[in-house]
Amino acid sequence: MSRVINPDSVGKERTRLTKGIVLCIRELAKQTAVTPEAKDLAAYIALALQSITDGIDVSVVAWEKRDYWVKADKFRMEWMWAGQSAEKMKAAVLEDDWAAVAALMPQIASRFNKVVVSDNHRLGKPWTGAYTLLAFHRKL
Repeated sequence: MSRVINPDSVGKERTRLTKGIVLCIRELAKQTAVTPEAKDLAAYIALALQSITDGIDVSVVAWEKRDYWVKADKFRMEWMWAGQSAEKMKAAVLEDDWAAVAALMPQIASRFNKVVVSDNHRLGKPWTGAYTLLAFHRKL
């Protein structure tokens, strides 16, 4: 019997989410007013950062099984900012505090400055409907 390979690993999901965040930052920088699309863009960034944070522990399980504790802890520390930024972004978006969103954008963008997304990407517009989803999660 051969190995079962999961093509949708947490690492690939994290890569897809980081590219989506970079796209959102680019699009949000082009916005001149608070439109429904701007709300979706900011909400997607918050949701994507939260998804990345949720996947960190799943990623380090394999290292911890092999007793690579230092590597696992280093990886957690590298991504610790994501959960904090996700909470700040969620609060700012849901309270319509666009000054706070504008202040958070350079901080988040600096973390993804090495992520390259080509102009011919196949990601589409993953942020569509994100504000509604974020508002729904708030009510839960």
